[in-house]
Amino acid sequence: MAGHYDSNPFAEEEVNPFADQGRGRGNSNYSGGAFYMPKPGSVPPANSKLLPLTHEPAGYDRGDTIDIPLDSSRDLKKKEKELQAKEAELTRREQELKRKEDAIARSGVVIEEKNWPPFFPIIHNDIANEIPIHLQKLQYVAFTSLLGLIGCLLWNVVAVTLAWVNGEGPTIWFLAIIYFISAVPGAYVLWYRPLYRAVRTDSALKFGWFFLSYVFHIAFCIFAAVAPPIIFKGKSLTGILPAIELLSGNALVGIFYFVGFGFFCLESIISIWVIQQVYMYFRGSGKAAEMKREAARSTMMAAL
Repeated sequence: MAGHYDSNPFAEEEVNPFADQGRGRGNSNYSGGAFYMPKPGSVPPANSKLLPLTHEPAGYDRGDTIDIPLDSSRDLKKKEKELQAKEAELTRREQELKRKEDAIARSGVVIEEKNWPPFFPIIHNDIANEIPIHLQKLQYVAFTSLLGLIGCLLWNVVAVTLAWVNGEGPTIWFLAIIYFISAVPGAYVLWYRPLYRAVRTDSALKFGWFFLSYVFHIAFCIFAAVAPPIIFKGKSLTGILPAIELLSGNALVGIFYFVGFGFFCLESIISIWVIQQVYMYFRGSGKAAEMKREAARSTMMAAL
C-alpha cells in the first residue's frame, strides 16, 4: 500500500487533445485529464474535462425552410371548386324535381307504378297503402272479382279446348280465346281501375263510370253461367245449358262444363255483392248528390 501513489485529482495538468484517449482508460485515476471517472460518492473536480457531445451534421441549417409544391394546393382548390359546382347542380335538380312533383300533385295526376304481380308487374295495385282503411275490404273483394273473372275465362278455354278435341269444331275455341284476351284487360280498364281511383280519390264521376261498366260485367257473368244457344249454340261458354247437352254425349267434357258453370255462378254472386257495397257507400257518403251537381255543371258548360 505504501508503494501505491495516487496523483492529486485537484492538481492542474496540461491536457493534450491529441494524446491517446484510449490509453489508461481501465484505470479509474487516469491522469491524462481528458477522461475522469470519479469514485462513488465523490465530487468531480472543477478542472475535469468531459468528452464533447456529438455535433450535428455539417450542412444542416436550422433556418432552412421546407419547400411545399404549390401544385398540390392548386389541385385542392380546383377539386373544391368542382365539388361546389356539382353540389350546386344537384341542388338545382332537386328543386326542379320538387317543383314538378308539386305541379303534378296540384293538378290531381297520380303517378302509378306497376307493381303487380310481383314476379312480372303489369298493373298498379297497392290497396294497403293507397286505399282508406274503411274501404280496403271492399277493394280487396273487387280485386278478387277481377281474379275470379280471369280464372273463369281461363277454365272456359280449357273446357272448350277439350270439347273441340272431341269433335265440336274449332269455332268455339277461337271464340273462347277472344273472350279471354278481350275481357281480362277490358275488366281492368273499364271497371276495376275506375273503382280503385274512385275509392282512392273519392271522385263521384269515377264512381259513376264504375257502375256503368260493372253492370255489363255482371250481365256477362250471368249470361256465361247460362250460355243460351244464341251464338254458335252457346258452346263457346261453359254454361249450364251446354253442360247438360254435352253430358249425355261425353261425360268428361260435360263435367268440365259443369265446373265452369259453377265458377261463373260464384263470380256473379261476388260481383253482385261488390256493386251493392259500392252503391251503399256511394249513397251514404253523399256522392250521388255530388255527381248530380257535377253532371249538371258539365251539361251547362257544354251548352255554353
